[in-house]
Amino acid sequence: MGRKYKWPLEILGVVLGLIWISPFYLMIVNSFKSKKEIFADTLKLPEAFNFDNYIEAFNELDFLKTFLNSVIITVVSVVVIIVFSSMAAYALSRNKGKVSTIVFFLFVAAMLIPFQSVMIPLVTLFGKIEMLNRAGIIFMYLGFGASLSIFLYHGTLSGIPKSLDEAATIDGANRFQIFWYIIFPMLKPITVTVAILNTIWIWNDYLLPSLVINQEGMETIPLKMFFFFGEYTKQWHLALAGLTIAIIPVIIAYFFAQREIIKGISEGAVK
Repeated sequence: MGRKYKWPLEILGVVLGLIWISPFYLMIVNSFKSKKEIFADTLKLPEAFNFDNYIEAFNELDFLKTFLNSVIITVVSVVVIIVFSSMAAYALSRNKGKVSTIVFFLFVAAMLIPFQSVMIPLVTLFGKIEMLNRAGIIFMYLGFGASLSIFLYHGTLSGIPKSLDEAATIDGANRFQIFWYIIFPMLKPITVTVAILNTIWIWNDYLLPSLVINQEGMETIPLKMFFFFGEYTKQWHLALAGLTIAIIPVIIAYFFAQREIIKGISEGAVK
């Protein structure tokens, strides 16, 4: 395709890029405005870049404590998802048979089930056995995050020859040692992908924490953000400042690992 035929695609790419970045522009620009300025003109740059919104939002969110809650839930959930999903995918990929195939397709099919269809029975069940707050929500994140993670791991493991397992077995390694010392290190790209995708999802999730976390002082950042929106007033200037603060850790993590993410998704999807 010649250069003259590529310019429509380039223009389309620029337009799509601007559309994609526009919410970030609105969030950041309006986070420096007063409530009056926001309602006067949303698109306009602020008259003065005032950081008072950030200071007030930081205090209102009790940000350090709320941030720690989000970190604990996100990190533990992601680690649990990685460990169990990688082990399950390894077992399914190495034990070829009808049962393994059926189980794998059940995991894949589970990705199509919307959370809203099971949230009420799920919360009702966990409420009866009193397994709420951190332990309960981590267990639920494992259940909802395992399907996609197993799918990605399974695709990568299909490209790792079984002869490695056989050679390690001859050398005296058991199944656990084969996985953790030989196979799992080879899964680094897809592990980074699984970690980042689940981190972004769990870090930004509001619905599940709102249903599960019922103890004061254990709120995550998205859950705490709700307090900026009352019945009669909405503090958009503080909410947007709080959102900007909240997404910074995820953006930093993504930029450090974006190469591994792209590589891992390509390996998991193609193989």
